[in-house]
Amino acid sequence: MPVLSIISCRMFEDELAHIISSDKEMKQLIVVENKDSFGLLRKLRSDNCLPRTSPLDRVPFLLGNGHGSGFMTISKPLLILPFFRKIHEKMKIKAAQELTVVVNLLKLGLHDDIEILRSEVYKNIKEMTSFSDGILLFYCSCGGAFENLEENCLEFDCPLYWFKDGNEEVVVDCISAAIGGNAAYDELMYTCRGTGALYFTSMWASSWKEMREERKKSRNFNENYLKDPRYSRVVKLDTDLSYDPDFHKNVRDFARTFDMEIIEVKGSVELAEKSYRTAKKGVVQHTLK
Repeated sequence: MPVLSIISCRMFEDELAHIISSDKEMKQLIVVENKDSFGLLRKLRSDNCLPRTSPLDRVPFLLGNGHGSGFMTISKPLLILPFFRKIHEKMKIKAAQELTVVVNLLKLGLHDDIEILRSEVYKNIKEMTSFSDGILLFYCSCGGAFENLEENCLEFDCPLYWFKDGNEEVVVDCISAAIGGNAAYDELMYTCRGTGALYFTSMWASSWKEMREERKKSRNFNENYLKDPRYSRVVKLDTDLSYDPDFHKNVRDFARTFDMEIIEVKGSVELAEKSYRTAKKGVVQHTLK
């Protein structure tokens, strides 16, 4: 049974909950249990999706050997016979399609320091390659944090899959992911030219107070730029995911706090869905090699 692991920024919590709970082909789901997984677990359960949970170091025990079956091992000497070879191939294809997904959410705020972000993601890749047939990174280019990461991970012999747009470019950030890709993001920013704008998905809207407090602790937060009159717009990106009933209220609270106008823009989860499907297909093909 192949294993697709997902290492994700918590900012993609809604997209992950939607994608995973909609996947009826998945054989097993394991969510890495940590203080950043509670929101995702709550949203999955609201969709009647009940994953197993485990600390990261215990995931291999949940998976067991996970690869192959007794019949496939015992029957190896018989593979010279066409009948047994045909059965073996059918079982191999069936096993490859019984996918296990392991989801590991990392905390918000890692972006404040690119070196820490790169280090944390690399550390988790290194730990998860031992039981994974492929790893999907639900991260964006994040200011170049992952430059050369794929080359550095060649030693692990575990394919990496990225969050990409329709032009096969890694999306620049979570707003680009929600708006339809880098080109669409450029176009939206162009329409807001001359006016400072902040872009809010549901997770951004629900997390801005938490992130503000964290950044104050690390002395990386300067509230003055938000109060600068040149920043006068909040762009609310609605992707039609309904996990947070306070989305509109949270955006409104932010806009009132910093005296900004709210502009509504239609978002989408299409790129997240596409990236997940691509990773699933890649893992199955990798397993059949």
